[in-house]
Amino acid sequence: MLDRVLEQQPGSFARARYRTSVALRSLPQVLLVEAVAQLSGVAAVERHGDGGFLATIDRANFGRPPLLGDTLEIEARVIKTFGRLCLMEGQVTVDGEELLQVTLTLGIGPL
Repeated sequence: MLDRVLEQQPGSFARARYRTSVALRSLPQVLLVEAVAQLSGVAAVERHGDGGFLATIDRANFGRPPLLGDTLEIEARVIKTFGRLCLMEGQVTVDGEELLQVTLTLGIGPL
């Protein structure tokens, strides 16, 4: 769900881009949450090889659905960590218009 990671500060923040394509026909909004979860893993891990898993979706506010040809700007930020869990905030925008604002909990390491 990520074409390119544009910026990364391990353990803190990441920003990426994804361009919707005709191959998808339509992009279900729940996949926006998946994109933020994937990028959250990139933002949260501090060592190469650390795996992660989505533990909870705490809150998700959706705007309009993405349209074919949209270039999605995806951001994920670590809010706080507790043990191997990270509270994350993320958003997806298109040309400054917010399509998703989400708070989720990510686990780092094996299940």
